[in-house]
Amino acid sequence: MKVLATYNIKGGVGKTSTAVNLAYLSAREGRRTLLWDLDPQAAATYLFRVRPRVKGGSHALVTRSWPLDAALKATDFDNLDLLPADFSYRNMDLDLDDTKKRTRRLGKLLSSVADDYDTVFLDCPPSVSLVSENVLHASDTLLVPLIPATLSLRTLDQLTRFVADSEGSRPEIVAFFSMADRRKRLHRDVIDTIPRDGTRIADTVIPSLAIIEQMAERRAPVSAFAPASRAALCYEQLWAEVRPS
Repeated sequence: MKVLATYNIKGGVGKTSTAVNLAYLSAREGRRTLLWDLDPQAAATYLFRVRPRVKGGSHALVTRSWPLDAALKATDFDNLDLLPADFSYRNMDLDLDDTKKRTRRLGKLLSSVADDYDTVFLDCPPSVSLVSENVLHASDTLLVPLIPATLSLRTLDQLTRFVADSEGSRPEIVAFFSMADRRKRLHRDVIDTIPRDGTRIADTVIPSLAIIEQMAERRAPVSAFAPASRAALCYEQLWAEVRPS
């Protein structure tokens, strides 16, 4: 089982759109795929038409009084399951703080379903927190969407330092540009000049397109309802770059 997390310290950069579309593409290939919506705002859960509720909430999952597999929900797509968000996830840091090995709890929970899935996606809230530390330990790859702007590059630097300072094994970081508009000179300049001698930067750029915003209306991955669209093709290219072997 390989675990990929869409993560950034900043919000509004395309984490959920990426997680939803790549999870769909993974499942479409025949991989048994799970997406865990860790964000209490529950955007991914909404897009997959699932009620944002987990029995017992965050506390029940973290303390294992409610088994992880009992909280899983099927989606409308073959091979793709969802672990829904719950508003109680806003308190997950507190729940994790009360457990042993508090930075490795989420990884331990995922290990309980390791035989059931080939690929797991974690759609993460924007933060630097105990949940974030758990994500680092649980993940093989961090997918980091960046809006092509100066502050986003500063955030990437902060994130790479956060990962470098973490204890134990560290996930591979793969950053990529998201919500890009090449009509803007700043976006073009940042995409063309970002240093590529440190963090891995994917070649694929996800453009800022209205059809991606339509995911909220269609409540489906853009790769499902508009498979021939430019946006869908870009997500396919990104998946080809980051797909686990």
